[in-house]
Amino acid sequence: MIDDAWLARLEAEHLALDLPRFDRRDAWRLGSSIAERALAAAHPVAIDVRTASGILFHASMPGATADNDEWVRRKAATAFRFETSTALLEARVVAGGRDMFEPGWLDPAEYAVAGGAVPVRVTGVGVVAVATVSGLPSAEDHDLVVQALMELRER
Repeated sequence: MIDDAWLARLEAEHLALDLPRFDRRDAWRLGSSIAERALAAAHPVAIDVRTASGILFHASMPGATADNDEWVRRKAATAFRFETSTALLEARVVAGGRDMFEPGWLDPAEYAVAGGAVPVRVTGVGVVAVATVSGLPSAEDHDLVVQALMELRER
């Protein structure tokens, strides 16, 4: 069962998070902003900003494990494939009563449908990167990324 308000919020974020530009300096700012929030709250998370061709920022906060890095990899792959946040994808799938890991759809060794990966979209261009957090419950991972993206958009 999915909360309608949560799904509506995620749909609105999907439309509102476009950035006017995004480069390597912005990737550093985005990743650093997430890391500062995570450190201040003592969140044991892995943080990652990547393009389809490489990692632009990666950090593991105290308490994060190699499992978090693996979740980051799979969440990012999912966000790139569907060009939507993994939280929104997860909410849509649950609301539709589907299982994305039914045979023939997604390989769970390669993809993760859990909140925390958010595409970085540039207006007029589309998805240029994905920012991902792993280590907290899905909604909290997602919110860490969204807060930093909103802050970056305001700059």
